[in-house]
Amino acid sequence: MQTVRVVQLDHVQLAMPAGREAEAVAFYEALLGIPHVPKPPHLAARGGCWFERGGVDKDFRPATKAHAAFIVEDVRGLAAAVAAAGHAVVDDEPLEGYDRIYVKDPFGNRIELMEPRS
Repeated sequence: MQTVRVVQLDHVQLAMPAGREAEAVAFYEALLGIPHVPKPPHLAARGGCWFERGGVDKDFRPATKAHAAFIVEDVRGLAAAVAAAGHAVVDDEPLEGYDRIYVKDPFGNRIELMEPRS
């Protein structure tokens, strides 16, 4: 099976509930291929994970409108891998120049995956 990787970060606006860092690593690093970067010790005490920017929100509510958008290779192959891992995949209205889908991370945050069309 070919590893599908995120090509570049487009934008991020996410939070996560406390104590669920392993799920974040499984989704963002293992499934999407974004390296998990250890937080400095004084910040690690707060919880959360660093992939780009992130953190723990004590009053967590999933972002259903705000979202991260990633430019990816083979968006349809990645959609199949995400669905096989048990995460919802949703098609949306076309966006000129892109094939794109939305998925939900383990915490219900909306993630947009975009593949530029040639």
